Amino acid sequence: MIASILTDIEGTTSSISFVKDVLFPYARARLPAFVATHADEPEVRHWLREAAKEAGFASVTQQEIVDRLIAWIDEDRKSTALKALQGMIWKDGYTGGEYRAHVYPEVPARLHAWKTQGKRLYVYSSGSVPAQKLLFGHTDAGDLTPLFSGYFDTEVGGKRDAQSYRRIATVIGDAPDTILFLSDIVQELDAARDAGFKTTLLARVPAQCPAAGMHPCVADFDAIETDV
Repeated sequence: MIASILTDIEGTTSSISFVKDVLFPYARARLPAFVATHADEPEVRHWLREAAKEAGFASVTQQEIVDRLIAWIDEDRKSTALKALQGMIWKDGYTGGEYRAHVYPEVPARLHAWKTQGKRLYVYSSGSVPAQKLLFGHTDAGDLTPLFSGYFDTEVGGKRDAQSYRRIATVIGDAPDTILFLSDIVQELDAARDAGFKTTLLARVPAQCPAAGMHPCVADFDAIETDV
């Protein structure tokens, strides 16, 4: 029996296009001004230093690190430092009402149903934990954050690394085989399965389900089997 459900965001609870076509351009356009006006704040300064280390810079100007961060946005680099800075910028857009986060229409009701059944819900995304909370706190279906018991980002490890899921299981406090991980990325599901998790692949276009896949494959949350 599944005790906890761990879900990805992009392509799983929410459309890829919302992230690619709304959030990324918003952060990209505002990154230079954000760094210029907030670089002296301790949290921003910390993540700028982390980005410089990740880029291999021994010394770097503010413009050089901004240029590198923009390049990372363009290539969708899974950088913890970049994701943290993006989350800070996205906060202004959410709180200013410039956009609402997309979630697929069946997702809120299914999350509520699982919560009512006593299952604990968690998020694991390459986006920072603050960005995850902002997204679920400002969805077009309202504030969904009360449904979740915790959030994980790449500070726990990469999403294609089985050890990341072992760490998550330890934090959650459930046996791995009682945790169900949901994602649209097979390699992430492979890593979770290697850590002992149950898994389900989300393929929003049903024809995209692999013919002989290693993971149960469904088109939406209503088709997810949790009593396994």
